[in-house]
Amino acid sequence: METFESLVRAEFTPKNTYLNTASNALLPARAVAALDAAVRLRAEGRPLDRLFADVEACRAAYARLADVPAERVAAGATVALFSSLVAASLPPGADVLTADDDFTSVLNPFHARGDLKVRSAPLEGLADAVRPGTALVAVSAAQSADGRIADLPALREAARSQGARTYVDFSQAAGWLPVEADAYDYTVAITFKWLLGVHGAAFLTVPEDFGDLVPVQAGWTAGEDPWGSCYGPVAELAHSARRFDTTPALFSYAGLRASLTLLEELGVDAVRAHDLALADRFRAGLASLGHEPLPAPGSPIVSVPELGRLQPELSRAGIEVSNRAGNLRASFHLYNTAADVDRLLDALSG
Repeated sequence: METFESLVRAEFTPKNTYLNTASNALLPARAVAALDAAVRLRAEGRPLDRLFADVEACRAAYARLADVPAERVAAGATVALFSSLVAASLPPGADVLTADDDFTSVLNPFHARGDLKVRSAPLEGLADAVRPGTALVAVSAAQSADGRIADLPALREAARSQGARTYVDFSQAAGWLPVEADAYDYTVAITFKWLLGVHGAAFLTVPEDFGDLVPVQAGWTAGEDPWGSCYGPVAELAHSARRFDTTPALFSYAGLRASLTLLEELGVDAVRAHDLALADRFRAGLASLGHEPLPAPGSPIVSVPELGRLQPELSRAGIEVSNRAGNLRASFHLYNTAADVDRLLDALSG
């Protein structure tokens, strides 16, 4: 009988101590095989129908993860792309509330409009900063820099009380934290972190009525009949969230399909328990060394002030972490073990 441990060890063969999922994840063996097969299709000149089918399989798998119908999931390439779509839907002068120093892909498209009132507040006080006239609140579920988790229930209720829409980026959370996309107007996630995909695949969830979004980025794949929408304006947009699709990076979705099957086999709850146990082990070890990480309870991302300078040295020693604003950021996922944590702690104790 396959267990969590046996499934994971069969899929991952890191050559180092990799603690940098918050930047990008390791690829499971099944995803590597799927990518190889996809490349060979192109190299050998065979039909690519199978790769387009992968996109739809990924859409359905992500819909199950997000607990919404697949008809409410759009497939694209980046968070910035979908943030731009949401930003384009707002009227001039709309009040947009964001979290201080959130990830740029969530924020910048709203600033780039030039005619929106974009303001920010500390993450912990974001719900209190919603006010009458707020049109949209945009925030990451888990902060990239330090792993802090937004109080999404409080934010959701505050937004609803003022008639504001919500846009939540689950890029650093999907795969270990329940997404529950139906609780928000829009959610978005790239897939190359805890979802174990490659760069070039992302998903947007929308309300049943599409939430006032205008498909300004629509191309032929956004048509109800894609292959009949290749020339001239799209005569009929897809009746689902596919109207917000962009032409897919087919190789990305080929690999992602395999990765999502692994996550479904393991289960998000099991992944979360594994990841958080390792993060808590690291936090406890840091305390014994006299280091205090930035507070981010319940997160697999741990950021330690003033130790980011050690990142090059750690990398040379075969330990991969990040340097974010001078902080050492370690992030834990299903392929990590207690031995990985202890190796990093040993390196920091020296």
